[in-house]
Parts: sequence; C-alpha cells; structure tokens
Amino acid sequence: MRKAFFAGLAIAVLAFQVHAQTRELATGGVLLDRVAAVVNEGIVLQSELDTQTEMIVKRLQESRTELPPQNVLRQQVLERLVLQEVQLQRAERIGLKVSDEVLNNALREVAKRNNIPFERLPEALASQGLNYAAYRDSLRKEMTIQMLRERDVRSRIIVTPRELDQFIAKQAAAENQEYNVSHILLSLPQAAEPAQIDAVTERANDIVKRARDGEDFAQLAVAYSNGQTALDGGALGWRKGTELPSFIADVVAKLDPGGVSDAVRTPSGYHIVRLNERRGATEQVMVNQVHARHILVRTNELRDDAAVQGKLQALREQILAGEDFAKLASSNSEDIASAAEGGDLGWTAPGTFVPEFERALNALAENEVSQPFRTEYGWHIVQLLGRRVHDNTDEERRKQAFAALRQSKLEEETEIWLRRLRDEAFIEYRM
Repeated sequence: MRKAFFAGLAIAVLAFQVHAQTRELATGGVLLDRVAAVVNEGIVLQSELDTQTEMIVKRLQESRTELPPQNVLRQQVLERLVLQEVQLQRAERIGLKVSDEVLNNALREVAKRNNIPFERLPEALASQGLNYAAYRDSLRKEMTIQMLRERDVRSRIIVTPRELDQFIAKQAAAENQEYNVSHILLSLPQAAEPAQIDAVTERANDIVKRARDGEDFAQLAVAYSNGQTALDGGALGWRKGTELPSFIADVVAKLDPGGVSDAVRTPSGYHIVRLNERRGATEQVMVNQVHARHILVRTNELRDDAAVQGKLQALREQILAGEDFAKLASSNSEDIASAAEGGDLGWTAPGTFVPEFERALNALAENEVSQPFRTEYGWHIVQLLGRRVHDNTDEERRKQAFAALRQSKLEEETEIWLRRLRDEAFIEYRM
C-alpha cells in the first residue's frame, strides 16, 4: 500500500531532485545540464525531461501500453512540464502559497493513510527511494496548483437549479450504467486561425480512423492527446453516466464496448472517446439515519470545563425530571442554528458529525439523554429521538448529479484555462 501511494509523486520528486542537484552543482561553474524549454522567466531542464520520460516509460510498460516513438513521448512529457511551470509561475505572481502548517497537515495525512507515525515518514520515503525534502517540495507544488485551479476555475463554476433538473432528467437512463472510458483531446488555441482548425480537424479524423482500424487507443492518446490523462493512455476509468461530462455521456451511451466515437467539437477542442466496457450500476442507496437533538455550551474566560460540564449535568437532570428539552435547548444552547429548532439536528447519515459526537449517539437507546461530553466545538448533551433505514436514492442521485455536472464543467473549463495560460506564456523549446 505504501509503495502504491508514494509512487504517485515519485515522478515529480525525482525530477525535482535532478533539478536541485543540477542547479547546485552548476553554480560551481561546471556545465551539467541543458535547457529543454524556456517558460517566461523560468526553465525546464533536460534532466527533468529525461527523468520523467524514464518513469513514464516504466509505468506504461507495466500497464502493457504500447509505447509511441521516443521523440513523440518526450514531446508530450515536455509539454506537461511546461504547463506545470506556467501554472506555478502564475501562482507565484498572484502570491498564492501553501504554508508550512498546511503542508505539514497534508504530510500527516500521508503518514496516517500509510499507517506510519508522522516522524517516521522520511524513513518510509527513503525506503521507496524518495528524498523527504524533495517529496515536501513536490507535494507543495501539487497543492499550489490545486489551490490555483480552485481560485481560477472551480470557484467560478455555477450550477443553477434549472441546469441540475435538466441534467437529472437527461441522465435518467444513463445513471443505471457505468462506463470504462478512454479519451483523447486535441486542443485548439484560443484564437485559432482557419488553417489551424483545419489541421486539427484533419488530425482528429485521422486518429478516429486509425483507432477504428485497430491501432492501440492508449498509444494514440500518449502520442497525440493534449488532455490531462494523456500520459495515462487517456484512461478516465470507471464512471457512472452521470459522472461523465455531458458530451461524453451522450457519446458513450450510443457506443458498443470497443467502439470509438467520431471527433466531437467543444470549446476546448476535439474529443475522441473509446468505450472500453460497460456494466450496470447500483440503483438503490439505503442509509442508516439517526434523529437527534442536542444542547451545546462552550467554555469562556468566566467558565472552565468543570463549570460547563456542571451546567449541562444540571440541564440533563431537569430533562429527566420532565422539563422540555426543546425549551431548554432554545434558551441555553450556543449552537445558534439548532437552538432555533429546539436543538433538533434532523435526520442525519453516518459521518455527519465529528467522531466523539457519533460515538455518544451510537451508545444511546431511543429517547435516552447522554451524559455531558466534549468535542472540538464545546460540551454537549444529546438525545437520540429515533433510528431508521432510509431510501436515500433520490437525495444521493441529486447530490451526485450536482457533483457530476460541476465536474463536467470543471474538466472542460480547466482545459480551456490551461490552453489560455499556455497561449499567453512565452515558450521557447531548446531541443
């Protein structure tokens, strides 16, 4: 498990190690590297390109994907490095930074997911051939790019209720199917000339023909796709119909497994889709829900933990003696939202509350009132009003549809945004 998780950043880490070592040694006056590309005021080194190409070749060989010609693969890898550099430069220009505290929290999550103590993370990384300092830097870069995309793209995407209703109606048939899909994007510049459009159109139609004639789709994706999954052979993996961008969902619904679509034009360019497999999806979503209400009291300069706990204990005794929980919650609870409802939290699914709150709820019988307990939000008493198994299919369908529609817009807008950043940058290839 550890090896699989750490491998996700291995390519970037190794590239950074080479980059850092080269620059450090080059300051001594010895030429140790060459520039593969100039990107505005930054550069991409040939050693970075060599390292990433080697790692991607290894990964493609392990997945048994037929490799394109070496020069084609290197150009694709170089383009990915250029796009990364463009994004990091923009983040720096606008002052977007990942603080050490945020980075350390992310590293703690890495350690937690791999079931190792945080202080042993450097040792665990070293066992995988990864330098801790380089890993930190690579993770910071990845998080910086994610924050940049959140700021520039995701935050501007709006899904209206009408769009959501139309999307759900349109995807009603597709939602009971899951598709294993691969994808090729041939992007177009923002202000493409007619000759450029004609050239890309001709290339798209040629790729469609070659794929339908039996050429390996993954190899074609590695060689020609400008999409973010190009170096993964264009694989999007298994997705429900409602989780696919709408134009892809429309296409795959009409394809048989192994079928390749015509080239589909969108604002980001031409898309070619291959349906690898399809299968039925689970129709019904049943969840265990609880209905509860609570009273929250926090400590302050005048009340310590003991005083707050004592107050809640007194309120609990009043409730057990017959006082109305809702009235006491309305006048005493510091959870403003629920206090207005007499402390009522409604019907909720597992994972809604923090672990301490859920543990207290799970230990209660129906109508029982807990002893005072503490969470990160303060001190609580909680009453369990009921349990039920609820058919959450409609709510889950709507939630998934919202996420899918937003993700569909995000994928298309991200491709357009990346093309715009690249078109606005000064890029000079040196190889």
